[in-house]
Amino acid sequence: MSDRPETPPTPLGIYDKSRRDTITSVEVIALVLTVLWLAGTALFFLVLAPAGLFEQSGGALQFVVVLLAIFMPVAMIWVAATAARSSRVMREESQRLQTAIDAIRHAYVAQNQGRALMSEPSVARKLDEIAAAQRKTETALATFSTTRQAPPPPRPAAPEPPAEDGQVDLPLGTPAEELQPPLAQSDFIRALNFPETAEDKEGFAALRRALKNRSTAQLIQASQDVLTLLSQDGIYMDDLRPDMARPEVWRRFAAGERGRAVAVLGGVRDRSSLALAAARMKQDTIFRDAAHHFLRLFDRMFTQFADTATDSEISELSDTRTARAFMLLGRVAGTFD
Repeated sequence: MSDRPETPPTPLGIYDKSRRDTITSVEVIALVLTVLWLAGTALFFLVLAPAGLFEQSGGALQFVVVLLAIFMPVAMIWVAATAARSSRVMREESQRLQTAIDAIRHAYVAQNQGRALMSEPSVARKLDEIAAAQRKTETALATFSTTRQAPPPPRPAAPEPPAEDGQVDLPLGTPAEELQPPLAQSDFIRALNFPETAEDKEGFAALRRALKNRSTAQLIQASQDVLTLLSQDGIYMDDLRPDMARPEVWRRFAAGERGRAVAVLGGVRDRSSLALAAARMKQDTIFRDAAHHFLRLFDRMFTQFADTATDSEISELSDTRTARAFMLLGRVAGTFD
């Protein structure tokens, strides 16, 4: 092995500049041309030149011209050699610089990939938790939908007393909705927000009472449909943080005003959710029909709700999951324009 120490690598794995004290082919060619030129001029002036060349008049000036004729080409040869050497050095430096840039880029990409691999388990775990929570909610809602669709068992009809003429009066059917007490505003608002968790007993109780009302049940079913369709694109109402409008703006909307006066109701600012919902609205006819059906039912419901609701009840309603879905889909469909 040689005793000469190896050139230490740089932090990027690139070796330092190569030694430039070696003689390259450019210097060899320049040296050969210099020797040939000097030999040729010596042969010319010492052997072939006419006698008395430097003894004529103007000998000093002629001597200067001879020196220029001898050494000027030599100087030009070495200027060209120096330029060629500098060009080679610049190419080497350019290659080293490109290699350093490639090494930095590869290191940056490897570092980002390492971070992505480290964060992938936590992201996957978070997605699994969200999917599990969504499945629990859908299971609970499906249970109540099945319960709602099952008709109540018929009650035996009480015998009617005979009339004076011996005929029995036929009873007129009375809708079951008229026999139910009116739905409380608090239960209505709680039902539109749906149960928070599987252990939310108060939320399930309010949902049961709301499903006994036909118009409210239709709205809850439409809201459940659009929430399920939106969840397929990863849009969840709990993730939205819309700008809340004042109760008087909601009342103006219930009174039939549209345009800039009620545009603040479309307070959803999440660009990704708006873009996904708009694209789904254009491409999926089932989603579009479900969204428009939900918007019509919510509009009709809120018009009746605003007649008797207080400002605090309107504020509570506007913060439910159903109201957030109305803000999102209403802005996409142009309801507030």
